[in-house]
Amino acid sequence: MDRLGIVVPCYNEEEVFPISAPVLRGVLDDLVAKGKISADSFVLFVNDGSKDNTWDLIEKEHEKYPTQIFGVKLAGNVGHQYALTAGLITAKDFCDVTVSIDADLQDDVKVIEEMIDKFHDGCDIVYGVRSERKTDTFFKRTTAQAFYKLMAGMGVKTVYNHADYRLMSRRAVEQFSQYGETNLFIRGIVPLLGYKTDCVYYQRLERAAGESKYPLSKMLALAFNGISSFSIKPISMILGAGVVMLFIALAVAIYSIVQYFLGHVEPGWTSLMLSIWFIGGMQLISIGLVGQYIGKVYIEVKHRPRYNIEKVLSDETKEN
Repeated sequence: MDRLGIVVPCYNEEEVFPISAPVLRGVLDDLVAKGKISADSFVLFVNDGSKDNTWDLIEKEHEKYPTQIFGVKLAGNVGHQYALTAGLITAKDFCDVTVSIDADLQDDVKVIEEMIDKFHDGCDIVYGVRSERKTDTFFKRTTAQAFYKLMAGMGVKTVYNHADYRLMSRRAVEQFSQYGETNLFIRGIVPLLGYKTDCVYYQRLERAAGESKYPLSKMLALAFNGISSFSIKPISMILGAGVVMLFIALAVAIYSIVQYFLGHVEPGWTSLMLSIWFIGGMQLISIGLVGQYIGKVYIEVKHRPRYNIEKVLSDETKEN
């Protein structure tokens, strides 16, 4: 029987934790009763430097259910992608298969059983895909759809309407752990692993409690990180724009020569200033975009640790 580890990144989730912990334990109990996972399966909560009582709640829950509730406390706030990575890499040493899900329970836990079934059928990766986003605001729904279309347009291989709700086998997580890049975009890395995959579909639910920890600024940062980490199309677009500008300049030069010979030329300060500002602006945008790529190379070559684990709670924890 396979041992399941449900990985849950948490940042300031004290409001939703008392709801999500029992629900996820109930999922384990149900799957164990149906004989689909082993009785020693667990939920691993990853505390991403929360400023509230999230870690205290995780510790108390672990004391009540030491074989079902595990915890990882990161030494500081490193962000959702790093926290999720820390949880996956930690969990793989304890289990055969992992399922990652957010603490807000907007991703329907009922399809975890379907994920496990597909895993038993030979899939190493199963994506949880939102069939619709009725619970999202118009702005959130529109920006999310634009995000996935932008990723596709830039050549980044992602699964449409899939966030970070997925099943991964141990060997898939092992392979994922070999990707040592600092600028993490897990949704772009997982499709590169190459193992057998499938999808399950569900309706996105209302947040169980608390507020979203992913405002517009973080969504934009994630989008840019995904594009700049997996695509060189922006640089190609600059090259294309340069070629277009070259042809425009050529046309303007021909026009200017013709006008010169026709005697219609008058020195124009306005046109000169407009040209200088336009070309200067294009240069600054181009240099800034290329600079972003150079900055990422600079960060990558440092090979700094992506996270530091302060404490781990599991059924193998020993008192010193």
